[in-house]
Amino acid sequence: MSAMTTHNPLLDTSDLPLFDRIAPDHVAPAMDVLLAEADAALSSVTAADFPAHWMDIAKVLDIATERLGRAWGAVSHLNSVADTPELRAAYNAALPRVTEFWTRLGSSEALYAKYKAIDPATLNAEQQQARSNALRNFVLGGAELQGEAKTRYAAIQERQAEVSQKFSENTLDATDTWALYVDVAELAGVPQDVVDACCAAADKEGQSGKARLTLKIPTYLPVMQFATSSTLREKLYRAYTTRASDQAEGEAAKYDNTALMKEILALRQEEAKLLGYANFAQVSVVPKMAESPEKVIAFLRDLASKAKPFAQKDLADLREFAQTALGRSGELKAWDIPYLSEKLKEARYSFSEQEVKQYFTAPKVLAGLFQIIETLFEVSIRKDDAPVWHPAVEFYRIERAGQLVGQFYLDPPARAGKRGGAWMDDVRGRWLRPDTGTLQTPVAHLVCNFAEGVNGKPPLLTHDDVITLFHEFGHGLHHMLTQVNERDISGISGVEWDAVELPSQFMENFCWEWPVLRHMTAHVDTGEPLPRELFDKMLAAKNFQSGLQTLRQIEFALFDMRLHAEHDGSRDFLPLMDEVRREVAVIVPPAFNRMAHTFGHIFSGGYAAGYYSYKWAEVLSADAYAAFEETADPQGAPSIETGRRYRKEILEAGGRRPALESFKAFRGREPSLDALLRHQGMA
Repeated sequence: MSAMTTHNPLLDTSDLPLFDRIAPDHVAPAMDVLLAEADAALSSVTAADFPAHWMDIAKVLDIATERLGRAWGAVSHLNSVADTPELRAAYNAALPRVTEFWTRLGSSEALYAKYKAIDPATLNAEQQQARSNALRNFVLGGAELQGEAKTRYAAIQERQAEVSQKFSENTLDATDTWALYVDVAELAGVPQDVVDACCAAADKEGQSGKARLTLKIPTYLPVMQFATSSTLREKLYRAYTTRASDQAEGEAAKYDNTALMKEILALRQEEAKLLGYANFAQVSVVPKMAESPEKVIAFLRDLASKAKPFAQKDLADLREFAQTALGRSGELKAWDIPYLSEKLKEARYSFSEQEVKQYFTAPKVLAGLFQIIETLFEVSIRKDDAPVWHPAVEFYRIERAGQLVGQFYLDPPARAGKRGGAWMDDVRGRWLRPDTGTLQTPVAHLVCNFAEGVNGKPPLLTHDDVITLFHEFGHGLHHMLTQVNERDISGISGVEWDAVELPSQFMENFCWEWPVLRHMTAHVDTGEPLPRELFDKMLAAKNFQSGLQTLRQIEFALFDMRLHAEHDGSRDFLPLMDEVRREVAVIVPPAFNRMAHTFGHIFSGGYAAGYYSYKWAEVLSADAYAAFEETADPQGAPSIETGRRYRKEILEAGGRRPALESFKAFRGREPSLDALLRHQGMA
């Protein structure tokens, strides 16, 4: 055994991942060992004489696959948050082998037969639900395919993994490689902390006296909202909306995702046909709450019809404001809309996002978030030590009555080599381990992309950043507070994909509650909390352009569902995008806009024919939150009793029963659209 194998941190799955020690050259030798172990376990449990007993299978197979999953999860995570050419090469070299194993496991006819042979009467309720999910997943995983069809199915999975990874790399590289150096005078109107950060970035690159603009959200968004120069905004907008596309200019043209997208769609369509479905959308909804693609499309169109009059009013207001207040007539340009919207909001509600941001210092926001979680869910959160991949990463433990419930890593700042967006991912799940009989507690990653602090001051978050942080923590709580002991249905595992956003969107509501906000704000210079008067203005502006925002989400969701339900993968998908926009949008972007080319959710992020889940789950989350509104005390503080019921019926239940049953257990009835429309000012 080589030294690399003996001291390989990826092979140590005794506790937390050794992130500070994992190097690219550990990946291949670790996968050699772990894939061999998992292979041997699969051979062992599928042998004719191996007993068809749940615990016997778990002790051999689940132990080996969980070990593989945790090590590969650490590699995948580092590939997302600390990308280097060496790590990327190691990841891509191992990806086909790992994909091949999971595909073979999921399509194993012998393992499928073994699970079918388990007597349900020997299982507890959690094991019965996990077995039921497993049997369904075997069918979707190709276990009933034979001969050539099975071989082709495996090849499709391997190729899909490669192409999706390349899509993700192109998006990251197209974002990371673009930079524009400008004179500080060109940044008139842009908030000072953003200007300071851009100047500091230019200094680092040896461009003293200049400001370095990038397409990372902490830079891109404030420039689009505040820069008075329409020319500058146009440059950024064009670069941002043509990333990884055929419209990208110069060097960036090599990151064009068009061919990859066509191939991904064709592969998905072929997979669906092999499994006996007409299209990939039908495959996608099998394990979800929605019963069919048609039901999803009807839901989206119904919501669009309710939102469209509000969106048309939003646009009319913007046009009128541009003309009367700013003397600008004619068609609004796409790169002017964020700027004009910010100006209209300031004029109408007498405050700006920049003014609000001064009160949301990252440490204070985090303390406020922890306070609401501790109060509502009767836990305590405290900082702890663990090996991390970057100095900005913090590690915490969650306890109840002195007992460890879960742990999480928090990685807030944007940086080069880190994928954009925000997400929660699991490190390990809660599991009553079959090998030791001990309870394994869950661990999560919570990742954001916020601006860093400048000039020795703490990072400042926009109110949208605060909402994002609460959203990801909602996912984290769903993963960490579960009380289910069966790994495959604990936390978010086994929860229908279109219900998995319920706890995340639920948490967003607290960002609009005065009793919560007043405890999580402190002005960066004075330490003063957010004034009530400013909060009232924010609240009045809460549903500013909610019609436009709702239609934008519906546009993406409808495009995604129709792309996977109706579109011929061999043809260009841009005409479909145009058709969807003609149907639901009131603002149509310029012809060069290529939003789809960086639509990672559906091309590399697991939301294929599932992007509608955000809106679907928003109905559930708004209605769930209404229960807290109905039981709040006279000062608006949430009821601990309602929090306890929510924790028990939604968060702790995980995937041990259908999401609709969990919702009804909490709410006492089926979900209703009313709360969502009311919350968004469209009642």
